[in-house]
Amino acid sequence: MNLSDQVAIITGSTTGIGYSTAQQLAANGAAVIINGRNSTAVAEAVTKIKAAGGRAVGLSKPVEHPETGQELVNLALKEFGKVSILINNAGIIHDQMSYKMTDDEFSNVIDVHVKGSFYCTRPFIQELKKTRTNGHIINMTSTAGLEGTIGQVNYSAAKAAINGMTWTLAKELKRDGIQVNAVAPAALTNMTKPYIEKAKRKAEEAGQDLPDYWKIGTPDDVASFIISLLINRSIEASGKIYGVNGSNIVEWKPPYSHPYGE
Repeated sequence: MNLSDQVAIITGSTTGIGYSTAQQLAANGAAVIINGRNSTAVAEAVTKIKAAGGRAVGLSKPVEHPETGQELVNLALKEFGKVSILINNAGIIHDQMSYKMTDDEFSNVIDVHVKGSFYCTRPFIQELKKTRTNGHIINMTSTAGLEGTIGQVNYSAAKAAINGMTWTLAKELKRDGIQVNAVAPAALTNMTKPYIEKAKRKAEEAGQDLPDYWKIGTPDDVASFIISLLINRSIEASGKIYGVNGSNIVEWKPPYSHPYGE
């Protein structure tokens, strides 16, 4: 099965997981809308995908701008006549201990991840409901939002919000045939590379092996899982959150209550 009848918007798709996902979607027949902040990077990504035989257009605009989501949907409709997949991948980090974090460091991360995902999701849903067609939303989350990470109170809060959005949207949209999932990736990207290099230096200085925690997969591994999720879509799996590290796939369950003290 291919995705030749699908049109996908992928935010933050000029590098890393976003670009790998766009590449693999295009290779499987889907038309893709590239998005990023840098117009040159957006144009280069579109050119590369077209050179490989894929269908692609791009929009250079930050997702935290309220109008960006509608413009992405409008571009998909103009160029390809429909839209059916949304991957909320755009993200930034500003790491700092909570008691040292500035207002801007906190709010900028929340704006991109939380507001950006909402601004892109709302017009996407509106279009699918208007045309009464099904579709698939995939949000990118993180273990930071599932477990918490020291020095990332902003990022952890943002990704916890993404998890809540995923569970809520899945409940709201199930009757419309719109599947909603989230993926928590562990992959070597521009965002994670500095942390892995720091961990390697510390391990070398201590004469130890690199901890397993830092032995992670590639953006292509994450993209391949996303493609399989899209191809094998099942509305009954809506709301599920998956962790992807190389070939290791796990499912994160929602929090549950139990009697106090047990």
